[in-house]
Amino acid sequence: MIFKNNNLALGLVLALIVPVLVIFIIYFLRFSYYPFGEFLQTVAQESRLVTFVSVWCLVANIALFTLYINTNKYQTAKGVFIVTILYGLSFLLLKVFI
Repeated sequence: MIFKNNNLALGLVLALIVPVLVIFIIYFLRFSYYPFGEFLQTVAQESRLVTFVSVWCLVANIALFTLYINTNKYQTAKGVFIVTILYGLSFLLLKVFI
């Protein structure tokens, strides 16, 4: 299975995909009565929603990171860590400029 591999590229790709999936899950669970584009616009404009979405995206990546650390897949965990830091910084900058 692909999740058993231990390489940096896998960690980078997984850490990029997981937050996108989290955004879709948040949309379908809490905001599906809005069109998706309107949901994204509202998130980009509302500081509280940026915080809400970014925290759940980062929590998902932290869980992924923990999974790979606990299974001794350190190269994959390193990729997840790099992307998680980049996501965190981008969410912080987005929050500052709203």
